[in-house]
Amino acid sequence: MLPADDADALDWLAFEQAGVLTTAQVSGLLSEGKVRGRIRSGRWRSVCRGILLTGNGRLTRDQQLWVAVLAAGPEAVLAGVTAAAEGGVRGLRREPLHVLVPADRRAARTTLRRLPIDMPAVLVHRTSVLPESHRQLARPPRTTTARALVDAAGWAAGVDEAQAVLAAGCQQRRVLPEELRAVLDVLPRAPRRRLIGQAVSDIAGGAQALSEIDFLRLCRRHRLPTPDLQEHRVDEAGRNRWLDAYWREWRVQVEVDGAHHMDARHWAADMRRQNDIWTSGDRILRFPAWLVRVRPDEVAATVRHALMAAGWTPTQPLRHPTQK
Repeated sequence: MLPADDADALDWLAFEQAGVLTTAQVSGLLSEGKVRGRIRSGRWRSVCRGILLTGNGRLTRDQQLWVAVLAAGPEAVLAGVTAAAEGGVRGLRREPLHVLVPADRRAARTTLRRLPIDMPAVLVHRTSVLPESHRQLARPPRTTTARALVDAAGWAAGVDEAQAVLAAGCQQRRVLPEELRAVLDVLPRAPRRRLIGQAVSDIAGGAQALSEIDFLRLCRRHRLPTPDLQEHRVDEAGRNRWLDAYWREWRVQVEVDGAHHMDARHWAADMRRQNDIWTSGDRILRFPAWLVRVRPDEVAATVRHALMAAGWTPTQPLRHPTQK
């Protein structure tokens, strides 16, 4: 709720920071005795060393984010998947919370190890490169979505998770591949820099999901021609269609199906689309996404046979996807 017109500086500060304050912030506005009195009476709550809550309930999500930033110390910002989620990217891990601090400053490790039960764990990362262009004007402070996704990919538990984070940000239109490249250009020592650069290039080439990125990697690894991705078509009924992977020269199409394709409604729609493709003269291959990842050799062999049956020979030069 917006403070009243006659609200004092403390009320406004509490409003701006979701009720989470540092003892240093409060010290200039209230006496130490009044602060202790509010905590003893239950009106306020001591969250951890140096952090107060102007209330006594469980921490909300906004309050958890403010505790993470304030407990990590001056110049700390939300980062990685935490900042990306605040930027609107859906489907990311909510815990632990990720915070970025300057490399030359030590975070309050003792405080962060003694957080209350209603506060997620906080992981503190350090950086020597955080230009103003990578800082998002937000409350609480955080990195831009592009920087957040690059960091998240570097900090991810594995390669698949790193690629999925980047694909999610672009697929949901929260960031452009060019913005990710711009961030990568100023982070020469970013973890997984080469992998991130390749994933961004794949996304810029049309890959909209992790399964499509995996399929592009498969084509390169097995020296197959590079397909066009998300090729637009209009079917006989006038509906817009986007092909996952398409070799225009040989009229071969590959569809990489996620789990949702097993749903009866999707299954029927997929069959109608497949029939439209076959009757138009194109060849279509369909693979579940898990097969592309788990048995790439089997998928590559099938694609190779289909391309060769359509007239491609392995001696032909590999075509770049932007060439028509």
